[in-house]
Amino acid sequence: MKAPSDTYLQEWKKKLDPLSLTDSLRFLALQFPDRVTFSTSFSLEDQLITHAILQNQIGIKLFTLDTGRLFAETYSVWSSTHEKYQTKIKAYYPDQDALEKWIEAEGPNSFYTSVENRKACCHIRKVMPLKRALAGQDVWVTGLRAEHSAARKDLSRLEWDPANEILKFHPLLHWTTDAIRNAIDENHIPYNPLHDKGFVSIGCAPCTRAIRPGEDFRAGRWWWEDNTKKECGLHESAHSQQKINS
Repeated sequence: MKAPSDTYLQEWKKKLDPLSLTDSLRFLALQFPDRVTFSTSFSLEDQLITHAILQNQIGIKLFTLDTGRLFAETYSVWSSTHEKYQTKIKAYYPDQDALEKWIEAEGPNSFYTSVENRKACCHIRKVMPLKRALAGQDVWVTGLRAEHSAARKDLSRLEWDPANEILKFHPLLHWTTDAIRNAIDENHIPYNPLHDKGFVSIGCAPCTRAIRPGEDFRAGRWWWEDNTKKECGLHESAHSQQKINS
C-alpha cells in the first residue's frame, strides 16, 4: 500500500472516531475486504478485540507471534480462546536458521547482557515474523493504549506505519484499564491469569515480571534496562510515525 496523504488520514479518522469498537472494526473490514489483520498477544486489550471480531463474525484475520518463550499461562488463554470461539488463530514463528545461528553465537539468555542483544532477540523472534504476517495487508489492528507508555500518549487511533507500509488502527487507544476489565468481565472473555498477579504488559517469560505499586505499565518489561522508553521493535517507531491530532 502506498503512503496515504494527511487529507486521506483525516477523512478516515473522522469516519472512525464516532464508531464503537465493533462498528469501527466492521467498517474497516468492509472498506478493505480480506486485507485487515489483527495481531493478538492475548493481553486484556487483545482479548476484548478478539471477542468483538469473533463474536460478531467480522471479516478480520487474527494472528499471533509465538516467540517460543511465552508463559505457560499465555498458551492456556490461547487454548481457551480457541475453545470459546471455536476458532484457530494463526501463529507465526521465528525463522529457524536465524534463531539457531543467533543462539549459537550469543547464547540463549544473552538478551540480559546488553540492549543491543535484547533488541536482536526481539527482532528475530517478533519483528521478522511480523513482516511475514503483515505481507499483503492494508490495515493492521492493534491493542495499543495511551496508558501503556509515555511514547504512546500522542498516538492517533489511525496512523500510517512507514516501516511496514500499512495503516495501523488502535481501537482501544483511549480506553481506561477499568473499562477494559469491566468489558472482559461482562462478556465472560477468557484472559491471562497473570493479570491478576500484578503482570500488566505480558511478553516473553524471561523478559517480564509483575510491576510494583506506583510503577508504570512498562516497568515489568526488560526491567534490568535503565532506559525508560522500552520497546521490542514492533511499535518502536510509532511515536515518529505520521500522526493525526486526536
